[in-house]
Amino acid sequence: MKYINASDLLPPALVQTLQEYVQGGYVYIPAREHKGWGEKSGSREALAQRNEEIRSQKQAGATLEALAETYHLSVSAIRKIIYQKEK
Repeated sequence: MKYINASDLLPPALVQTLQEYVQGGYVYIPAREHKGWGEKSGSREALAQRNEEIRSQKQAGATLEALAETYHLSVSAIRKIIYQKEK
């Protein structure tokens, strides 16, 4: 991230308004919105769907070992998915 002189970028009226609050200091202007992990690519939704399938198969009687083998996960990972609270 590089620093840009506000007077080179912003209209003079806005620069004057900003100077009422901050004179000679640095102001960080954040991006409008930051998407969370997996929201852009769809990974979050895919994992949520997979985890729901794991929970429903466990309720239907599948063993932890069978689920671990099917989804290529460890038994402890399957256990975490099953007992994790719904958000």
